[in-house]
Amino acid sequence: MAINYDERIPNNVDLSSDRRLKKALEKWQPAFLDWWRSVGPQVFSNKDVYLRTAVSTEPGGWSQFGHVKMPDYRWGVFLGAPEKDRVIPGGDHAGKPVWQEVPGEYRNALKRIIVVQADTEPASVEQQRFLADTAPSLYDCRNLFQVNVEEGRHLWAMVYLLQAYFGRDGREEADALLARRSGNEDTPRILDAFNQPCEDWLTFFSFTTFTDRDGKYQLGSLAESAFDPLSRTCRFMLTEEAHHMFVGETGMERILRRSVELAKLAPNGDARELGGIDFPTVQKWVNHWYTYSLDLFGSEISTNAADYFASGLKGRWQEAKRYEDHSALGQTKAIQQLNNGKVIEVDVPLRNAMNELLRDEYVADCQRVVKKWNRTLSKMDTDFRVELPDRKFHRRQGIYAGAHFDRAGNPIAESEWNAMRDTWLPTADDRAYVKSLMKPVYEPGKMANWIAAPRRGINRQPVEFEYVRTDR
Repeated sequence: MAINYDERIPNNVDLSSDRRLKKALEKWQPAFLDWWRSVGPQVFSNKDVYLRTAVSTEPGGWSQFGHVKMPDYRWGVFLGAPEKDRVIPGGDHAGKPVWQEVPGEYRNALKRIIVVQADTEPASVEQQRFLADTAPSLYDCRNLFQVNVEEGRHLWAMVYLLQAYFGRDGREEADALLARRSGNEDTPRILDAFNQPCEDWLTFFSFTTFTDRDGKYQLGSLAESAFDPLSRTCRFMLTEEAHHMFVGETGMERILRRSVELAKLAPNGDARELGGIDFPTVQKWVNHWYTYSLDLFGSEISTNAADYFASGLKGRWQEAKRYEDHSALGQTKAIQQLNNGKVIEVDVPLRNAMNELLRDEYVADCQRVVKKWNRTLSKMDTDFRVELPDRKFHRRQGIYAGAHFDRAGNPIAESEWNAMRDTWLPTADDRAYVKSLMKPVYEPGKMANWIAAPRRGINRQPVEFEYVRTDR
């Protein structure tokens, strides 16, 4: 599945054979570039950045690296290779041939799924557009830009589906994706997490650790879709998404390593004394962004989730590979609910618990990441350990919204929540302190005081490589 870069819009879908679609996408392209210049990265936007570009969708050797100015990045439409004789993985149509066109009865639901996923891609670019102004190193600045350009590429992937398969409605939805703005009161992004400000690098690393990991599992469920073009699109997007989570995981780990070093040097053992990000602050950011990301999976008990699975629009994580029974009928899942102030378990039909099944996979993955961080902390001979709060803590969506729980998931009174909130979640003072540390470091190989150097560079380059040619 080599990618044709000779066309105005790079692609591996033989775009030139569909004149109507090619014309529609070429009409949308200038609007996308205007959006990128307006609310995309605002710092070093015309400097050479060492970026990864896809050249194929086959595993192994699928990308190449080189310096390029971001506005010149070749965004395009790339689908994973088709699977021969692929059948619908799960639901009522399991075992039947996958769809190459959208069935009329599922048109609106499928369009909504694609639009919601698509809306997250430009939203994160908008959230992060000023971050390079305070980059802790050129290595980190480059990683930010790599995430940004690939989120832009993922937007193209979804816009292709909208314009290729949904006619006028799809074209209107594609235009609307460039009209909404993250955090705008009048035209906000669809999901709340993508309207939150991202004004510091602790937030960026938390976001890419937890919120991009939600994206991994959402894309994974769509990769099991009966609509084969969507499945193929998401399979390749998952390849690119892995780097985004790497940026978050390693960024947080570097903050923790530096916190240990500074705490050991500080007279009172507090990294803040020497301009570092202390452990309690890191834990507050984890609490905030992990729980915000839990909300993105939707309600624990959902008829929509059941319908999506039944119709084949979405599947469980690795549905085709991991499950023998693909109907999910006659089965239940125990879900914790609040009843008269107590947490009890209630058996829910499995199809209605599909969101929670996906959230289970996400929680286990996040626990793996935290264990990795804690192994590093253990090796550095410090007692602090990062902990994930219970999934009922600090929820604004789903069956736990409106109730109050401590970090262990125990129900508490509103008065106790109010008394402890500032201990568990970032305060205005915490945010102000972290923001005060955000001073740019643009000398190759140098790092801001509050973060340790990475263990290795990108694409076998040294850490001191000039990842962004700043001309400063």
